[in-house]
Order: sequence, then C-alpha cells, then structure tokens
Amino acid sequence: MTSAALRALGVGALVCAGALTYARLEAESFRVRRVTIPALPTGQHPLRVLHLSDLHMTPRRTKLQDWLASLTELRPDLVVVTGDFLSHADAVDPVMSALDPMLDVPGVFVLGSNDYYAPRPINPFTYFTGPSDLHPDRPELPWPDLVHRLTESGWHHLPNAATQVIADGRLIDVRGVDDPHIERDDYTAVAGSPSDAADLSLGVAHAPYLRVVDAMAADGIDVVLAGHTHGGQVRVPGVGALVTNCDLDRSRARGLSRHTRRLRAGQPADAAPRDGGDTWLHVSAGLGTSPYAPIRFACPPEATLLTLTGGG
Repeated sequence: MTSAALRALGVGALVCAGALTYARLEAESFRVRRVTIPALPTGQHPLRVLHLSDLHMTPRRTKLQDWLASLTELRPDLVVVTGDFLSHADAVDPVMSALDPMLDVPGVFVLGSNDYYAPRPINPFTYFTGPSDLHPDRPELPWPDLVHRLTESGWHHLPNAATQVIADGRLIDVRGVDDPHIERDDYTAVAGSPSDAADLSLGVAHAPYLRVVDAMAADGIDVVLAGHTHGGQVRVPGVGALVTNCDLDRSRARGLSRHTRRLRAGQPADAAPRDGGDTWLHVSAGLGTSPYAPIRFACPPEATLLTLTGGG
C-alpha cells in the first residue's frame, strides 16, 4: 500500500472515530422543541401539551432522569407519553422518579414493544430491509408494574382504550391503541367520531403506522401523537432520515405534518369528520436509544412542548 493510500486510510479512520464520538455525545444532548398547532376551537386560549416518547430508560441513565424531572418547569397542562419507557428490567423505579414531579398534571400514555420485551443486539443494517421484527426469545420486562404505578398516580393507560380528561378546564377526548409495531393495535375497539362536547380530540399510538393514523383521521381526530421512529436516529444532512422503522414516509420521521384522511373500508363517503378529513400528526424523535446502539447523528433527543391554539 502506498504512503498516500495509508494517509487516506488514516484520515478516514479519524473521521469515522470523530463522527462516532460526536454521535455518542449527541445522544445525551437533550432539548425541548416547541411546536404550535392551531387545533382548538376559535377563541380558546392556548393549551400546553408535553409530548414525551422513547425514553428507553436504564438505571444508569441518570442524566436523562434529572433532565426529565426538570421539565415540570414548562408547566404543561397535559402530558402524553407515546411508549418505550423501558430498556431494562430495573428501569421502573428510575422512570417513576424522573416523572414524579409532573404526575400531578393530567397524563395519558401507551406502551411500546420495548416496554413489553427487553432489547437485544441487532444488526442496524436490517432496518433498511423494512420494519424490525420482534424476536421470540426476548425476555419480558416488568411493564405491569409500570402501568400499575402510573395509573395509581392518576395517569390514563390507553391500550385500545378511550377516555376523557380535563386539562386546564378543557374537555379532551383521547383514544389510544396498543403498539402497532407488534400488531397489538385494535382500532375497532375505540373507533367512532369524537364527542361533540369535547374541546379537543387526541389519538395516541406508539408507532405511526398508516393503518392507525388513517383510521384516526377518518374519524375526525384533531391531533395524533406518536413516537417509535427516533426521528431516524441517524440523519444525513440534506437528506434527512434514512428509515422510520414503520410504513410512514421518511419525510415525516419527526415533527409536525398534516395527514389527509383516507376512508376505511365500508365507511360511507359522506361520513366527513368535523375538520374536513385531515388530522395533525406529530411524531416525536424521542429521548433515548437502544442500549446496544447509544448514538444519534443530526437527530438530537427531544421532548416537545406542543402549544395548541384556537383557530383549528
């Protein structure tokens, strides 16, 4: 090998090492993103919704625990968590400790596949072949304990279930599905138009599979919240996310978009929801990573403060 080739190889190795070091640091660079959604009836004052997702908590993630606890300073009116709280069998206590300062705020949540089953090493290149599969030998995590403690604190668990909550004096119609990524979703259990008495309707899912978002849009849900994608986790500047780990297009791997209603089979064409057939979709890039791939690149971990305003 020539000296020029050796130098090029050395430079390449340094660049790769630098990029990996940066990606490890970025995975701990937590931030709050602020988004405004005109989804409330005209004339209403703003409603502050804190959207959290994909904590992937382990006992050693003390920096994340402290940062989460500080989010109470945002003074949200409602907290929505779209799953994957856990990544370790001993993570329930750290999750509860981190969320404790905001448990007196109304809250709703769903679980993700990584709440049910422990993570395992995986070849990251398999994500380019399609959504990841659930390996049958993954051990279960203590998700029943997590659900019990969160619901005992007053938050609502929505595994193919619906509820109504009062937040800042507003009546909110909320429905959720269990994780579509592992086919635990059953939207028929919660399907139908939201209550006319509600000031706002929310749909909640861990993974933003189109079958779920379409169904919620067809029913006239004002805003759908999801996570799971990690925003792509590794994004290429100028290109964006390379994968979403579901069937949502890469351009919407994170952030706010407008999702156009598509009728479900058998639904009459004149069954138009009150918003004309579209819903707002917000996908969180999430706060964590698998413990086996603790990196992010051009996609920092985030919580989102959604400010819902009148004029929807």
